[in-house]
Formats: sequence, structure tokens, C-alpha cells
Amino acid sequence: MQKNEISMLLSGVEAHTQREILSQPALWQQVYQLVKKESKEIAGFLGPVLEKENLNVVLTGAGTSGFIGEAARGTLQQLWRRPVQAIHTTEIVTQPESIFIRAAPTLLISFARSGNSPESVETVKLADTYCDEVYHLIITCNSEGALANMETVDPKRLYRIVLPEATNDKSLAMTSSFTCMLLCALLVARIDYIDDESEKIRRIAEQGNLILEEKFLLETLALKGFERVVFLGSGELLGIARECHLKLLELTDGKLVCMSDSFLGFRHGPRAFVNENTLMVYLFSRNPHIMRYERDLVEDIANDSREIHSLKVGGINELVLPNSSKIDLQIDPHNQYQMIPVTLVGQLLGYYSAVHLGINPDSPSVSGSISRVVQGVNIYKE
Repeated sequence: MQKNEISMLLSGVEAHTQREILSQPALWQQVYQLVKKESKEIAGFLGPVLEKENLNVVLTGAGTSGFIGEAARGTLQQLWRRPVQAIHTTEIVTQPESIFIRAAPTLLISFARSGNSPESVETVKLADTYCDEVYHLIITCNSEGALANMETVDPKRLYRIVLPEATNDKSLAMTSSFTCMLLCALLVARIDYIDDESEKIRRIAEQGNLILEEKFLLETLALKGFERVVFLGSGELLGIARECHLKLLELTDGKLVCMSDSFLGFRHGPRAFVNENTLMVYLFSRNPHIMRYERDLVEDIANDSREIHSLKVGGINELVLPNSSKIDLQIDPHNQYQMIPVTLVGQLLGYYSAVHLGINPDSPSVSGSISRVVQGVNIYKE
């Protein structure tokens, strides 16, 4: 399919996914202003909780919402100086006794676009059942959802942050919902310094717009018709790599085979996934020390006789690879929010790949096997 053909398709499909992807830099500013406005109440809720000894902090969500916890976990652990776990609700529902520690005070931070997924609602209830002392912070995009309106054992131990309605994506695949809830979590981690974050938020909005301006590059890569795509990231960007992997899988209805891994982990078996028709997407760390390990791997792959194609996101300018494209974000090692605009790379690749394959990005699941709010989940009581 040629570029003019894909442009014609774009004008004929429903517009939710495209609009929701393009809206994100502006929405990040709105989320910042909302959290800043509620900062006194958020700090008043979290402050006493974070002072508790042996606090067990759990970040949770299902699917894409679960990857928010994976991406945010390291930052929250570093700033709060206490262990933080990221565990999907789909795991908690089946084995809550292996997650929750009854005697330990617990802060459960739940992420949900609709707030209506059965596992998300049940996880909150299970925390109340399996913990003697539990505090709930709910971050959701839907003011009418079950999570935004549910009650817990002690209402004083619950705080809800409901993001602007524009973050409540209407399309099947979560895009702005993901980045806005992730931003909210990272802002909450620095709630006592919220006024100091304005410049960093402005900067990631600029980086988001820069990636959106690179849509021709990402569209061109989609048009090459790669059979497989691999996303690699380290630390916080491993969670982003997993989300990007899921976006391509969802938006192409499983027709584009994808995987994600850490740079170091990829050497230990998963590299067998790569063939001559694979696109490697390198999400480079903002940490110079970590980048040394990342550089070793990508230079090794660049020497592969099969001439593997790649897309570099961030990284150092001195790293020149054959058969490679680059999005230069001019990474600031001190800006913990920079994982957020990087997510747009996976979203745009997924969007253009869907259109290239003749799939409507707003409702890509032709069989109906996946839906905007998961269906068919039975909750069983012991």
C-alpha cells in the first residue's frame, strides 16, 4: 500500500483513536493542573500513610492499566524510599493471599480507564478483606465508573482522582488514558513539590509534539510491512515497551506479531524471535550508565548478517547504526516524566500499521474477542 492510499484510508476511518493520540500533549497539561489543584487534599491523604512503618505499596490495573504500575514503580520507590510492587489485578484476583500481607499497612493504588473491569472492582474488595489496614488511591478516567463511585470499608481511607473526561478514550485501545494516568501517578509521587514540576511537564509536551511531527517516519515504517516488531526498554521503559507491544497487537488484531523485553534480557533466548523481516524499536534509557549496556546489544544486532532494521528513540547522537531510523528527543536525565512521550511511538506505529492492513483502529477486533471493557470474567468467591 502506498502513502497516498494510506492517507485515503485515514480519511475514511472513525476518528477516535487518531484524535486521542494527537490530543495527548495538551491533556498532559490539563492533568498537571488538576493534580496541582487537588495537591493539598492528595498530600493530606498520602502524607500520614507514607509515614507508616512496614507499608506495603501495590500498584495495580488490568492490561494496559497494569503497565502503568510497571512503568511508575521504580520512580515511586525511589521517591518514597520504600518497596513498591506492580501487580496486575488479573493476578491479584486469583491469589490475593500471596499478594496482601494482613498485618502490614497497605496502600493500594488502582488504575482504570473505565473503572468497570470486574478484576479492578474485585481487587479493591479483596484488599479490604485480606488487609487489616488498607488505604485506597484510585486513579481513573471515568467519573461514572464503578471504581469512581464504590465505597470501601472505611471511606476515610480512600481518595479518588478522576481525570478530565477527555482522557476517557472512546476507542478500544487505550492511548491518552494510559499516558494521563501514568503522569498522574508520577505527579502524585512528587505532590509536595508539585509547583516545581511545571517546566518538566512543558518539556514532555514539547517532546510529545516532536514525536507527533515524526508521524511520516512512523507511517513509512508501517508501510514497509514488517512481519515482527520488538520493543526493548530498561527499567521504567520496560513497562513502556510492554505497553507499546500490546498497542501493536491490539490495533492490528494480532496480525502483526510483537514482543517486548529488557535490553539485557533479550540476549537470553528471546533474540531467537528476530528474523530478517523484523523491526527492532530501541527505547533508550535516560540513564547514561544503563545506556552502556543498551549500546552493546544494539551494536551487536547491527552486525547481524540479516541486516536487521531498527528505530532508535532517544539515545546518544554518536550511535550510528545501519538500516536504522532515529527520533531524537534530547533526553534530560533528570526528567522522570520522559517515559510518557516515548509511549506515542508505539501508539502511532500501531495506528498506521492497522490502517496499512485495512483495519479500523477504533474497532480493530473483527471477531469481537477483545472489547473496550473486558467481558466474560466471572468472579468466584471462596
